[in-house]
Amino acid sequence: MAPLLQREIIRKSLHFLIGFSPLLASINRRFAIALLAFGVVFYTVMEILRLKGVHVPLVSFITEQAMRERDRGFVKGPVTLGMGALLSLALFPPPVATIAIYALAFGDGLSSLAGRLFGRLRPRFLFGKSVEGSVVCFAAVFFAAFLASRSMWASLSAAATATIVEALPLKDWDNLAIPLATGAVLFFSGYGIAYGWILGSV
Repeated sequence: MAPLLQREIIRKSLHFLIGFSPLLASINRRFAIALLAFGVVFYTVMEILRLKGVHVPLVSFITEQAMRERDRGFVKGPVTLGMGALLSLALFPPPVATIAIYALAFGDGLSSLAGRLFGRLRPRFLFGKSVEGSVVCFAAVFFAAFLASRSMWASLSAAATATIVEALPLKDWDNLAIPLATGAVLFFSGYGIAYGWILGSV
């Protein structure tokens, strides 16, 4: 397996794992938020230690294996990933937060892998991303959103929003932009309210 692809698989495995946070939140939302917050703080401390030359078993290994060539200094991907899920749970009602996190976990995760494996068409308007990756992003978000909502409109809206944001040259900040943009589109368009969930009742 090519080293770059191997690194990308390790990185995107973290995305897929974050997809379990809505399930955890359905059991205990406050605990899920607290766990994500702890994870962000813990990783931040471990990364600071790594930069100071302190090798932390497993954490430093995973970080070093997952680093991209562009990464210099503090590797912020896991931080923005955890914050994207945490803010989604904190800001949006359950059905909206679930779809927003699925967009991050599966849309962004699978599109990157598809782009690495099959990406050939890279028009300028995708800022270096591939058409193949964008198609996979749209399909993955639509499928995940439909399983969560059973709403064709919500699924199409979520898939279109996530695909557009994923194509932007945001680097690791897309871990924040994708779930927040997807969640905002669904929430302010009335999806959460239409299904009986409002922010104050969460």
